[in-house]
Amino acid sequence: MGRYYQGDINGKFWVAVQSSDDADNFGVAGEFPPADHLHYHFTEDHLSDIEKGISKCKSKLADKKEKLDQFFKDNNGYNNEMIIEYFERNFDLTVTEDDINTLLVYYARLALGEQILDCVKKNGECSFEAEC
Repeated sequence: MGRYYQGDINGKFWVAVQSSDDADNFGVAGEFPPADHLHYHFTEDHLSDIEKGISKCKSKLADKKEKLDQFFKDNNGYNNEMIIEYFERNFDLTVTEDDINTLLVYYARLALGEQILDCVKKNGECSFEAEC
């Protein structure tokens, strides 16, 4: 069973990779109006924090972001072993299981942050509920 976020942006959190409060990394702490959801409201006042969060993700991913982009373009599903083999076969790059776990956290977080940023730039704000 997956956990979703919905509102001005919509998506699904990565199972076993991304926590429901992952948007906290972009400058706003989620609030609990209902017991089983976090509410987020980002405004233009948060742009700097959102951009800092995105920059941190990009820094942690470094050159591996493009490699992960290519992996997910070439594959419909994944497990860590598939990614490890893909990196070795296509990029002659050795990565560990721990490396992959860390990369996937920042990769999923980056996608969320970019959604938030695009929404705020387009609408002046971005609100959504995240299932816990």
